Amino acid sequence: MESPSKAKTINKYVGKNYIVEATVGHIRNLPKTKLGIDLENGFEPKLVNIRGKGDVIKKIRSLAGKSKKIYIATDPDREGEAIAQDVVDILTEAQKEKIERVMFNEITKKAVNEALNHTIKIDDHLVTSQRARRVMDRIIGYQVSPFLWRAVIEAYGSSLSAGRVQSVALRLICEREDEIEKFVATEHWSIVAVFTTEKGEEIKAKLYEVNGKQIKIPPKPHMTEEDWEEFLKTNFAISKAELANQIAEALRSKSNYKISDLNKKESKRNPYPPFITSSLQVESSRKLRYRPRRTMMLAQQLYEGIDLGSEGTTGLITYMRTDSVRLSEDVVSEARNFISEKYGQKYLPDKAKNYESKNKKNVQDAHEAIRPTSLKYTPEFVKEFLDEAQYKIYELIWKRFIACQMESARLETTTVSISADEYVFRSSGTTVLFDGFLTLYDEDMEDSSDQNGNSGLIPAGLELNQKMNLKELTPNQHFTKPPPRYTESSLIKELESNGIGRPSTYAMIMG
Repeated sequence: MESPSKAKTINKYVGKNYIVEATVGHIRNLPKTKLGIDLENGFEPKLVNIRGKGDVIKKIRSLAGKSKKIYIATDPDREGEAIAQDVVDILTEAQKEKIERVMFNEITKKAVNEALNHTIKIDDHLVTSQRARRVMDRIIGYQVSPFLWRAVIEAYGSSLSAGRVQSVALRLICEREDEIEKFVATEHWSIVAVFTTEKGEEIKAKLYEVNGKQIKIPPKPHMTEEDWEEFLKTNFAISKAELANQIAEALRSKSNYKISDLNKKESKRNPYPPFITSSLQVESSRKLRYRPRRTMMLAQQLYEGIDLGSEGTTGLITYMRTDSVRLSEDVVSEARNFISEKYGQKYLPDKAKNYESKNKKNVQDAHEAIRPTSLKYTPEFVKEFLDEAQYKIYELIWKRFIACQMESARLETTTVSISADEYVFRSSGTTVLFDGFLTLYDEDMEDSSDQNGNSGLIPAGLELNQKMNLKELTPNQHFTKPPPRYTESSLIKELESNGIGRPSTYAMIMG
């Protein structure tokens, strides 16, 4: 296997009849000082032993010669399969006859021993896939980077490198920056009012309609006469302070405000799927402010094993490099029992929830979603054994997993229209009828200002044609905003939605 800490954990599970050795990552790679690819013969890579790995390779060969069986237990993904093949390539033909590949999605005693009893062969397709990706990386980096070095060193005195994913990510960032620089703001005004009922209850509402036309922002910063004529056929715009103040004065003079429409609509909010690598990076960045590289490092520690005192060293989560939202039937059943006992039957849906990946074409689906290895290890149970950062990541994974099998939340949205002659104000508010999964986990939306001037609170007992009193009226000036610069989480989402790179790559290029 690759990791010394993973080797240490597994050594405790398999006993003294086994010697567990780590490769400490890759042991073979393309040469550093030349391209290392035969461009004339099918792009065949010329792999060499990595400098500094001589002692590791020597030890593996020595142990292989003394062993009856050789089990290769590298990570269950493309990189892990390539490392497994690297190990095969450094051994003799006689030693190769003793090789078995073992694969597990979680580092627990049960999973490891089960894998040893159900060995498989190295997947040549995965190995070839990794080699092809490595060749592409080398060709792009080797051919483009020298051009960048010359251009950037001449201009700034420092160097840059190119890469299959990082270069595309940089292009997205530059294109967004170009959009921001070219953006021309459009002035627009809103008018927000506070109304009161006869009981003194308040409703905050925004002017929505004038003379049957909905108030909208002009679609372009510079409009021709023809543009305005077409736009104003069905819409109304408040683009200047003079018009906003004129309408405000007219509204203040009105005394016949009443509820002209009252609409209630019930809706469901479904739980989010369990984490995959990219969604864990996004949520960790947004909620915890952890960079992708740090998130992956912490997840690796939880996967490889934590010393839980009398419980011993135990892997707390499944393999953290995955693009699949699939869950095993056994663990789903375990989660449903946990929900029923902890939260009650009303939080348990009639059927287990199954999730499918949005972009099936780009999904390898090699292993399950990221989840706890055992529901015995609640966040409260393991807290004393984890540092603060490890605990926050584990709690996030735990809550997301349990919540994904809980009942949907039921919401009721009430929309109120308040009218006086040609003017219509509108306000809406949402009430949680049943919190469902939200009792445990809520993926809060990014912070944003209230564009509708709503308080979100609608008093109970309102009726059609009920008289309303105008308490406050405020015209507000606004300017349209350029598209926001990418955050780490939004850039990951953009790369993933375009099928660019793999989740493990995102951590490397963003730090």
